[in-house]
Amino acid sequence: MEGFIIALFVCMVLALISKYLSIPAIPFYIIAGIILGKAGFGIVHSDEISQFFSNMGLLFLLFFMGLELKLERIIANPSKVLTGGLIGLTVDMGIGFAAAYLLGFSLMEAFIVGAAFYITSTAIIITSLIENRKLMSVEAETIIWVTVFEDLVLIIILAVLSASDQNLLLFAVKIALALALIYGISFYGKEFLVSILERNDEIPILFTFAAVLTTASIALYLEIPETLMVITLGAAFATTDPDAFEQHARPFRDVFMVIFFVFFGVTIDFASGVNWSIVAIICVLAILSKLISSMIIGLVIHHSALSGLEIWSNMICRGEFSIALAVLYGSPIIATTIATMVIVTSIVGSFTAKYSTWMRRGILNHSRKKALLHRPHTGR
Repeated sequence: MEGFIIALFVCMVLALISKYLSIPAIPFYIIAGIILGKAGFGIVHSDEISQFFSNMGLLFLLFFMGLELKLERIIANPSKVLTGGLIGLTVDMGIGFAAAYLLGFSLMEAFIVGAAFYITSTAIIITSLIENRKLMSVEAETIIWVTVFEDLVLIIILAVLSASDQNLLLFAVKIALALALIYGISFYGKEFLVSILERNDEIPILFTFAAVLTTASIALYLEIPETLMVITLGAAFATTDPDAFEQHARPFRDVFMVIFFVFFGVTIDFASGVNWSIVAIICVLAILSKLISSMIIGLVIHHSALSGLEIWSNMICRGEFSIALAVLYGSPIIATTIATMVIVTSIVGSFTAKYSTWMRRGILNHSRKKALLHRPHTGR
């Protein structure tokens, strides 16, 4: 318990520092876990209590993802969502999967690395757009479309990985019935849910917490992925009053998510046979793959390479969902590789997002100077 308290205190300090420096806190939490855990001083150890709170962090993280999964965005702009999303899926996951497989990972490990390679951090991206006052830019809309598509792909990835050892027909039937039940409750019980959320006492918070845990428990009983069901619960509740649910779920997400990242770092063991040359290649390719996909998206959707540069500068960060994949399905080597990639891309991405305007301005000035130098001189 002492180690648990130490971890929370360290994270509070790191959160203040990251806010002051305008850098995402996620890599700091992971680094803190690494330093305090088995790879560092060994002060903090993972136990049943930390595992419980870490699971809560994962569940509320995915529940929040469901709340933010606004399907009307896809319906309003289907061609642009699909165009940007498919480009990112093909380029980023393709490069990540191919690189991991060629570097010696198994097919399943390469698939997990490719998925972690592809999925960006929605939390970091949206926060960065707000803090850097870019939320109203043309590229910001495209970035949000792409992240919505990524969320949908993540749901499919979770379903595929969860179904690997089960009877596919029975698995699909159970998931379909569970989805129908969740959406049926949210649709026919909409007035009841809204009446709960409008209360001014502790009932809305208790209801939100209980709904997430009950859904996860039922999913475990039915032997279907609780991650998928919790996302679905969030998406279903988003059809009622998503802002109210976000308000009541945010404290749980914020606290439990910190514990989730810290104790993920605690469990990392650098003595598990990690090849750091391979990890370095993965990190560099993670940055370059987003550059390639973003430039293509910028040229196809906005007909501008500078727009592609802006998209890239804001979408380098991998984060919570990449770590979730590592926790759920990754080996110790995969977990270390993905953790390092998240730390590197989050730090690099925070600076590129902050100074992207300067980069664009520098490129424009260089292009103008180059054009002036090559302009033909006319004599009298």
